[in-house]
Amino acid sequence: MDNFLKQWAEAAFTTTGFFWMALWAFALGYIISSMIQVFITEKKMQETMGENEGKGVLLGTFFGFISSSCSFSALASTKSLFKKGASFVSSIAFLLASTNLVIELGIIISIFLGWQFIVGEYVGGILLILISWLLIRLINPKKLIENARKNLKDKDDDDMDESKSWKKKIQSEKGWAKVSKQYGMEWKMVWKDVTVGFTIAGIVAAFVPDSFFQTLFINSGNGNTDFTFFEILEHIIVGPIAAFLTFIGSMGNIPLAALLFGKGVSFAGVMAFIFSDLVVFPILRINAKYYGWKMSLFILFLLFTALIGTSLILHYSFDLLSILPDPSQVKIQDSEYFKIDYTFFLNIAFLAISGFMLYLGFFKRKDVKHMKEMAPKSQLLENILKYAALVCYVWIAGGLIVKFFVN
Repeated sequence: MDNFLKQWAEAAFTTTGFFWMALWAFALGYIISSMIQVFITEKKMQETMGENEGKGVLLGTFFGFISSSCSFSALASTKSLFKKGASFVSSIAFLLASTNLVIELGIIISIFLGWQFIVGEYVGGILLILISWLLIRLINPKKLIENARKNLKDKDDDDMDESKSWKKKIQSEKGWAKVSKQYGMEWKMVWKDVTVGFTIAGIVAAFVPDSFFQTLFINSGNGNTDFTFFEILEHIIVGPIAAFLTFIGSMGNIPLAALLFGKGVSFAGVMAFIFSDLVVFPILRINAKYYGWKMSLFILFLLFTALIGTSLILHYSFDLLSILPDPSQVKIQDSEYFKIDYTFFLNIAFLAISGFMLYLGFFKRKDVKHMKEMAPKSQLLENILKYAALVCYVWIAGGLIVKFFVN
């Protein structure tokens, strides 16, 4: 019993430390994302992405880079762009960029995993797009694309008023009130995923023995960094399966990715785990609702194949350049989370900024309307996540009480 209480306390403290480490990064990333989404209109994207294929892919990648990291928001925007004239390949480029090349994800990765993983994330995001583009060119699924567009024609979208230029918006209080509302929406979209993801990471750190990971990921652990091709391939395939089982988006999965790497999982396996947020069942179901099951399964095949190729290329390229990261450098459990350092002052600053934005958007200018289309979520899954998040808060509170008042 004493051992369980000790592990419970350690798990809760680790989870709380993860939140504290990442708080300012989440706030900064979502503020930037909210500004871009309000000031740069989707209509402008649609006008430019339907042109020649190469330019469409480049623009789709850029617009994805400056968009929201939320998978459900990305799915809705991708559908809208594709329906209104963007080519299929440029729409896929937008989808991959918006979930892999966004600023906030890079900031979180820098905190938990280090510079090699930041490079891997951004270079890997580009590789995912290029491999997907190549596969689309080789397979040439014209019939699937035609049927997907036909499937979307019967569905009407409500167009938002985007008549004002970004210059006028950025100079008006109403424009910043919309940014504040979007910022609140970003947190509303991710709070459950982040809570559950960070709590799982804390529980795994405290309770799950290394032997479990050594069984799941062949030949991992014990300081081993020399993997055969088939061992790396197994890590790459198991990584997305692990991501699927957590049901958490990429932002919430980063602490768990750091733990996996610290336990000895290969660089390729961890990158595959991070890249996996678009190959899980909820995403498959939403794509099927938009485009039909055949296209949804084709997108799944496309992204999973690109994920495998990208993870392999990254691993062997980094190995060739002798820049593969060392698992021993990732020791997030041993960190002193609550020191008076730059993290403390950044968190205080961004908590103050967040408070002002919430006041502006939801109190001072609550008359301002701002809505952004989201992909249809499973109400059952949302309820499961909501209650799981609430249970997580009880778990964390109980563990902290044990740590500071019982033990």
